[in-house]
Amino acid sequence: MGTFTNIMKQQQPLALPSIRAMSSASTPKKKATATDSPTLDMLYGDNVPISAKKDIMGDVYCKVADRYDAVSDMISMSMNKRWKQRFIEQMRPMPGDKMLDVAGGTCEVARRYLQYQDTVNHDTTSSVHVVDFNDSMLQVGRRRMAQSSWMDNERVTFAQGNAEDLADVPDNSVDIYCISAGMHNLPHPERALREAYRVVKPGGRFACLEYGHTDTPVIGQICRWYWDTGIPFLGQVLANDRASYERLARSVRTFPHQKRFAQAIRHAGFHLPGAGYELYQWGMMVAYIGSKPRAA
Repeated sequence: MGTFTNIMKQQQPLALPSIRAMSSASTPKKKATATDSPTLDMLYGDNVPISAKKDIMGDVYCKVADRYDAVSDMISMSMNKRWKQRFIEQMRPMPGDKMLDVAGGTCEVARRYLQYQDTVNHDTTSSVHVVDFNDSMLQVGRRRMAQSSWMDNERVTFAQGNAEDLADVPDNSVDIYCISAGMHNLPHPERALREAYRVVKPGGRFACLEYGHTDTPVIGQICRWYWDTGIPFLGQVLANDRASYERLARSVRTFPHQKRFAQAIRHAGFHLPGAGYELYQWGMMVAYIGSKPRAA
């Protein structure tokens, strides 16, 4: 726990030399490869080997799957629902869009996406394919969708898979790649970004909703205290599982600052307008919504 405590005391976003070295130039002409892409491997900053992250976080989500959304809503004081609804609206889904929802096991985003298509676009041809590395989370999503017309019409489908290696998803095959609160759990986020670029159609959209860093001094201090102390405490009270929520809090707190992660997204080949992101609640959550160049 000593290393964890030291990490949590840091007042500034983690220094990641590989991210700092990244060029802030415009979208590269070619897709990054495993040999020339900067790495985010050191984003966690704790004493757990990167190679063990997948198994560790998999165990965490097995424990919290059934109550994950409920506890997340409680922890965020119901802001979680508003964030995800705003995220869907910013995606601006089009009729007939095929969305790949990565790390979307509980279907909270998939459900909102299909509701938006039904009610705003009056569209019944759009679909979402939910991929999650954790079968326990997928089971929760399947149960939630079991009685819906979306399941009956095969507008929502499921598969267990790895965000860093979407082997079953063809190149240039999806209109929207979506990942919500999933990047911070990955051992190698840069690999997931390369896979996102590969599977999105030219002209398609990249949409990532992820926890961020609050730079406003007073609010930032409150947020850091909340992640360090409040969330593990609530995990204990609400789910009788302090250790799992402590691990979740650690993975969030050590994720790169939004400025650096936006650079990583651009390096993967996506175009992000403006600063590259939008802050929700002073940066407690950050939305990155961009596109794959049509000429890619």
